[in-house]
Parts: sequence; structure tokens; C-alpha cells
Amino acid sequence: MTRQYFGTDGIRGTVGQYPITPDFVLRLAHAVGHVLRQQEPGRKPTVLIGKDTRISGYMLESALESGFNSAGVDVVLLGPLPTPGVAYLTRALRASLGVVISASHNPFADNGIKFFSAQGTKLPDAWEQDVEAALEREPVWAESAQLGRSRRLDDAAGRYIEFCKSTFDKDLSFKGLKVVVDAAHGAAYHIAPKVFHELGAEVVSIGCAPDGLNINKGVGATHPQALVEAVRTQQAHFGVALDGDADRLQLVDADGRLYNGDELLYLLVADRLQRGEKVPGAVGTLMTNMAVQVALQQQGVEFVRAKVGDRYVLEELEKRGWLLGGEGSGHLLALDQHTTGDGLISALQVLQAVVRSGKTLAQLLQGVALFPQTLINVRLQPGQDWASNAAMQSARAQAEAALGQQGRVLIRPSGTEPLVRVMVEASDAAQAQHWAQHIANTLKGA
Repeated sequence: MTRQYFGTDGIRGTVGQYPITPDFVLRLAHAVGHVLRQQEPGRKPTVLIGKDTRISGYMLESALESGFNSAGVDVVLLGPLPTPGVAYLTRALRASLGVVISASHNPFADNGIKFFSAQGTKLPDAWEQDVEAALEREPVWAESAQLGRSRRLDDAAGRYIEFCKSTFDKDLSFKGLKVVVDAAHGAAYHIAPKVFHELGAEVVSIGCAPDGLNINKGVGATHPQALVEAVRTQQAHFGVALDGDADRLQLVDADGRLYNGDELLYLLVADRLQRGEKVPGAVGTLMTNMAVQVALQQQGVEFVRAKVGDRYVLEELEKRGWLLGGEGSGHLLALDQHTTGDGLISALQVLQAVVRSGKTLAQLLQGVALFPQTLINVRLQPGQDWASNAAMQSARAQAEAALGQQGRVLIRPSGTEPLVRVMVEASDAAQAQHWAQHIANTLKGA
């Protein structure tokens, strides 16, 4: 069954345009409520609802609350809380489901709804299909005596702060370190600074003053230049940037150098190996820099690429029973710490390795020199069959033969536009540029 509403990370869109409207969101919650009642016969399910700082969160929260209550489901309102915080509390409070109102790194005019299972994990496609089937049916309102109740959990943020701190080595602290924390005016604005402060750091906060309209605007993990400038101005030791729902991380060192998710994934693996832990393998994506793969394999760690998207990284990790994975965008997974990607916990894991080793980030990553990448988008003609084009296949074969073990070619269609993305990675930047342009020109001439 093809899903009509659910994408790779819940349901997302522009507020006021279907399906991100209060009437649809009420129907969605009602449908989800009925699915939960079928899964838990004889007991009243409880759902947690958290949100980021978008102004539309109030409206959508009310719609969700009404929809769940109308289906006979109790609701616990968490207020602004990072997506991974909702996942944690869902598991900790033995709730039936966790719901997050967020569009992550998107501008404030967008919003979305995503769900976590009782175990704090992403839900399978089959569950989403059950919800979509329930949406097609007429609503069945619970009788008055069976309606759900709602309450607010006042200490949700405090509980999550303690959980984040519990993942940090109790024999270590950030005393003597100055850290700039950028929460993207998002869900971690009142949480991230406290976590670092309570672990001993001197904290400078930017992007921690949400007004409902400024989430991700010029700050946060998707606009790291603000963090780079603040670290330099404040003469800080580190800078930590999260995105709007705080599941994504970017790190900056005292020199103002930015480290992406590929480098941080390598560092997490290397730190565990240094501590004598076994790391059989790690998962990246099709876009993960080849230098990381090479460096991990040199340490005897198998490296596997999943499709782009943290959901697919998680699926691959669970299939193999591995713990560490991530994307260059800063989605990092450490399944021995949390069930889902968590920007704050990832930052603590990385900086813990720095504090423990007494080395800088640059020193810890000396063995990983990222390969230059060239990415060219080629717009397709209507009906153009690029995949079976003989000239393109020949050009690709030429490039792969020339690059050998010192590079790779990735050609993939865009999921949202009539484009083919041609990416060539090589140890030599000129080689990457040359072969990417050669393949792109061949496609344009096809």
C-alpha cells in the first residue's frame, strides 16, 4: 500500500496548506487513537505530545489533543521539548505513543507531526499504513464516559536534562571550558545551555530566544556561520549548534573550524576503540565522505552505506546489531545511549572523548582528511531515461576506472525535483571536478 500522507519522517508541510491544517490534524489524532485502542484492547492508551517553538505549535497541539481525547486516549502535554526528549520520555513514562510537532530544520512557516513507539523508536511502515486506512473511515467518537483526559507534565524539561547528563562520564566534567551553545531558537533553547552549565562549562548562549517566528533563522546547525563567529568573538573552546528540534549537531573548535557529521561519526568510533570496546561496524549513507570509510576500514571497522536519511541509517544498524551511525548533516546515532538521533547527547559523546583524551578535535581527527566532493545537479527533460543512457554509463565507467580506490562516483535522482545529482569524490579536487563535469555534460547532451 502506498502511503498518502507519511513521508520518510512523519507528515510535514506548510502550515495552513493541506494536510498541515487543524481539521486534518484532529482527524489524524483520532485515527491514531483508534489504531492504539485496537492494539491495546481493554485499557486506555496514553500519548505524550511535545513540540518545538513554532507559533503554529499551539494550534496543532490543540487539534492533536482534541483528536486523541475524542478517540478515548489520554494525553500528557510536554510543552517545548527536543524530538529525542519526547522519545526518551515516551519510554521512561511507559506511554503508548510519543508525538512531536516539528518541521525540524525547516523555516517557521512549515510544521509537521511525527510519532515514536512505546520503546522510543520510529514506527514501521505497516503502522503508518494502518493509520492511513483509519483516516479513510468515518470517525467514531468515544462515549462521554470513555473520553480521554489531558494533563501537563511540568518537569518534562528537567527530566530530559538529567537523562542527557546521565550519558556523560561521571568522572569527567567541562570545568575550565567555555562553550557557545546555539539552539536555533528551537526546542532545546531552555535545555541545551543548562546541560552544559550543569556539567561545569562556562556557557554563552545564542539562538536561545524563540519568538515563534525565528526558529532556524540565521542560526543553528543549518546556519553554522553564526556559531563560528560567536566562538571566535567569545574566544570559546567549543561551539555546539543544534537544529530546530535538536536531533542534528554541528561542532566548532577554538580555531573556528567546523566539523561535520562524517568526521564526528569517525571520532565516536575511534573513541570507543581507544577505550577497548568492540566496534564491529558503523553505518553511514551514500553521501558519507569516502575518507571516513577508508579510515574506519584501516582500524578494522566494517563500514556500510544506507540510503540518505537517518531513518535508513537506523534500520541498517538494527538489522546488523550495530550501535554507531550517522550522516554528514549531523544526524548521529549512538544506540548504546539513546534509541534515536540526539544532537545534545551526540555533542556530549564527542566532547567527552576530547576531555578524556586531552587532545583537540583536530588532533583526534588527524588521520581523516576529507576527500573533496563535487556535486552537480542536472535538470532532466520530460520523459528522459537517464539511467539506461549508454553515453552516461560509459562516462561513469571511465571516471571509476580513472579514480580507482582513490574516489567514487554517485549518480542519483532527486526525490523532490526533476533532477539527477552527479557527485564525484576524489583525493584530488581537480579530478573530482573534472569527472563530475564530464558526466554532467554527457547527461545534458543525452
